[in-house]
Amino acid sequence: MLVSAILTSVGINSALCVIFLVLYSILKKQPSYYEVFAPRLLAEGTSKQGSRFNLERLLPSAGWLSKAWKLSEEEMLSSSGLDAVVYMRMITFCLKVFSFAGIIGILILLPVNCSGTELDQIDLADLYTSSLDAFTISNVNSGSKLLWIHFSAVYAVTIFICYLLYYEYNYISSKRIAYFYSAKPQPHQFTILVRNIPVSVGSSVSDSVESFFTEYHPTTYLSHTVLRRTSKVQSLIKDANKLYKRLLHLQSEPSEQKYKRVGLCGHKVDLLDHYGKRLDDLEQNVRLKQSEALLAEDTHAAFVSFKSRYGASTVFHLQQSINPTHWLTEEAPAPDDVYWPFLSSSFMRRWISKLVVVVACILLTILFLIPVVVVQGLTNLSQLEVWFPFLKSILDISFVSQVITGYLPSLILQLFLKAVAPIMVFLSSIQGYISHSMIEKSACKKVLWFTIWNIFFATAFSGSILNQFSIFLDPKKIPAKLAVAVPAQASFFIAYVVTSGWTSTTSELARIFPLICHLTTKCCAKSTDEGIEVPSIPYHKDIPRILFFGLLGIAYFFLAPVILPFLLVYLCLAYIIFRNQFINVYAPKYETAGKFWPIAHNSMIFSLVLMHAIAVGIFTLKKLPLASALIIPLPVLTLLFNEYCRKRFLPIFIAYPAEVLIKKDMEDQNDATMSEFLDRLVTAYRDPALLPIQYSADIDSLNRPLISSSGV
Repeated sequence: MLVSAILTSVGINSALCVIFLVLYSILKKQPSYYEVFAPRLLAEGTSKQGSRFNLERLLPSAGWLSKAWKLSEEEMLSSSGLDAVVYMRMITFCLKVFSFAGIIGILILLPVNCSGTELDQIDLADLYTSSLDAFTISNVNSGSKLLWIHFSAVYAVTIFICYLLYYEYNYISSKRIAYFYSAKPQPHQFTILVRNIPVSVGSSVSDSVESFFTEYHPTTYLSHTVLRRTSKVQSLIKDANKLYKRLLHLQSEPSEQKYKRVGLCGHKVDLLDHYGKRLDDLEQNVRLKQSEALLAEDTHAAFVSFKSRYGASTVFHLQQSINPTHWLTEEAPAPDDVYWPFLSSSFMRRWISKLVVVVACILLTILFLIPVVVVQGLTNLSQLEVWFPFLKSILDISFVSQVITGYLPSLILQLFLKAVAPIMVFLSSIQGYISHSMIEKSACKKVLWFTIWNIFFATAFSGSILNQFSIFLDPKKIPAKLAVAVPAQASFFIAYVVTSGWTSTTSELARIFPLICHLTTKCCAKSTDEGIEVPSIPYHKDIPRILFFGLLGIAYFFLAPVILPFLLVYLCLAYIIFRNQFINVYAPKYETAGKFWPIAHNSMIFSLVLMHAIAVGIFTLKKLPLASALIIPLPVLTLLFNEYCRKRFLPIFIAYPAEVLIKKDMEDQNDATMSEFLDRLVTAYRDPALLPIQYSADIDSLNRPLISSSGV
């Protein structure tokens, strides 16, 4: 790809970034758009709305930058939780890495690459039409002693990254413990989920649980809640809620049509009366299905609560029965984090679901290779002219060819990637996880590895599907294949960083999709009395993007260091924009207490090993066998370092140690509110679908009963 095509892509995306920034700085000050740009502040009642016209509102301003910059880590921890802190530390981690790598890459490696004559001698006067390959390691002459500078850079950056990884793992581990100590007692700390409960003839699941835990854990056992199959009840309640909202809408809007003609020549029907009767029917059905669910104890699962955290943890870690398939235990999620649909699913259904998800992920990966091949065709003008010979006259226009080869491929790939995250969330939701946070964590991993395979490897090894898989059937040839393929795609990935990084991040600030939805609703629908819905940050979508860019930066820093400034611009934008979003937009719905960091750590280790494999191939290709041999210890040492970190820090992210649990339990003994907390714990895990639902009449506003749901 020519430098001119890259500059065209940078110019287009820079213009879009400026437009989004100006749009945000103006619209965020308009009271009618507070729901879009400051829903969290509105929900908390801390936003300052004004109704008088003010000319200042129509002028762009940068005041939000200083507020976002001044936000301290402790303030973010108290307002958005430890997951938000970990997310921001992923960004600062990459900033530190690429600042260090950028100094080496831009000031040292880039001049070395440009001084070579293997591919082309750079002419500064004709730089605009030069190929970007002349700025990569491919341009360094084979056998040149200057390649030892690249060798030294690989070692230096590896050591620096490993040091930062150790520091961050240690820091976040200590933060996780401190966060646990500072938190108030939470129901999930005292509760476990027990599956495969054996039931003797003539007794119930509840009787079996009560008998077992009072006999074997008499001093710590508190209570239990048996799980029921409530999928049908949940579906009915969802339908009832939709009808309720429709009735409220009809009630609150006098101009809304309240009559509907049935048939071509039929009579008019009072919609309030019609919906009211349907609600009565739903009420009866809900109560009937609730009764059936309560009588059918066939799930053989229950939430079991204990009087102390240590008591719950002891039961969780110990095998409870001689038969290892009975009394299986899992950590319970927080009550508002529970994903109820799969709690009552059978073992066979969970097993089949996992198999279906694996097959679906494989098929999705294969299908996604189609747009990747198309995108690679767009980056090659000669290939494009072969595919579409009738476009030759258009492609001869300089600006058109630059847009097609520089901007369009990364834009198309980004549009296809938009659909991946929701699909992965859906696949994770049917995989058998019992909490929303576990679903999001699983989706985060799926999106990350999907992106690495389909964007990095599929793009580098563009060609047939069989050719891509055959590369990995012979591991000895992988470094050589990577050495040839990866440097050739440097220009494409620069364009991808600019499009997927710069533009996507600034569009996150401008909240384009929520803004469009808000404008559509405002123009086409009437207002309702519904409260403001505060979104939570989609970690499953944003974390993989940061980690994938981390992989690109690590893999390319010594191959094509010119990519590093583009990555640093993206990270600076992400740092300030997401801090602003945590203040104004996003509020946590559930908390994993930093469990996303091991995903980031493993991704960085993979990136380092990938860089080492590429380095071995490059130095072999450049006829420097000694450098290739001396690189080989690096991946071994990196994996040993990773194993040490896994043994040293990972257990803290899986479960809290006994020392921490006992100390926290001892502190609670002096807490006067603990007895009240334990009383609430008894009913904390009641299935919302089994709570009583009451349809009450509102005679003053409607002549039909409306829903008012109240849980007892």
